[in-house]
Parts: sequence; structure tokens; C-alpha cells
Amino acid sequence: MPKNHARKKALADLKDELGIKHACAIALLDHGDPDETQQLIEYLETYVDINTYKEAVDYLRQEQNDPRNKVMCQTCGWTYGMVCPECPGCGCYSGQCSGWRHHEYEEPDYDDPDYGVYCRECGAGGSGNPYEECTCFEDDIEDQEQEAVPA
Repeated sequence: MPKNHARKKALADLKDELGIKHACAIALLDHGDPDETQQLIEYLETYVDINTYKEAVDYLRQEQNDPRNKVMCQTCGWTYGMVCPECPGCGCYSGQCSGWRHHEYEEPDYDDPDYGVYCRECGAGGSGNPYEECTCFEDDIEDQEQEAVPA
């Protein structure tokens, strides 16, 4: 009896938490792989266009079958979607490239005072706006335009 009560409570919690129907909650509880179940719950919580168990499973299978999500290097765990175009391709930094792609996938250091600053010269990105553009070259362009105009 307590097992059925716990299952009923778990079903009710899933339905309330995720806003899904009873059949979807049953399918989630009965899903065989616990890791996949957590991923399915995350999809249902995160994406507004995923509202059913079937939609979540379809999206999970799509993610699993996407070649960009296949692991290319067992050492660093990089996928084919993370390829660095300047070096051998994975996160095993070779020192042969600028490292810009590698920094995209590193864990950010939030304590760094330059965190979020994209340009050290003009400070673009430091105001908390991730779309702020670097203005360093605007002065150079204006100088070139002024030189091109005859006096």
C-alpha cells in the first residue's frame, strides 16, 4: 500500500510541477533510463513548445542522433559541434591557435574582474551587455574616411 501511495504522490507532483497530463506523468515515471528521465523533465520544464512526454522523447532522440553531439575526443570530451577550426579540432589545446574557441567552452571565472569583457582596449562587454560591440576600429575607419576626403 505505501508503494502505491508514493507513486500516486509522485504522479501528482509531476503533473503539478510540469503541467502535464496524467498519461504523460505515468510515461515519465515508467521511462527505463533514469538519466534520460531527468533530461526529459528538464526539457518539459525549460522549453515552452515541449508539453508532452512524446514531444520530450522526440526532442531527446533528435539531440542524441545529431552528429554534432557525438563525442570526438575521449580525453577532453569535446563533441563535433565544438570543433576548433584553427587546430586539431578538440579541446586538447595544442598551442597552435589563438584559443578563442577553447575559451568558449571553458568554465567561466566569475571572480575575474575582466569576466564578460570582450575587448580589453575599449571594454566592450564589461557593462553586462553581451551584445555590446567593440568600437576600437571605428576611430581607424573615421581617420581613413577623413584622409580620403580632399581638403
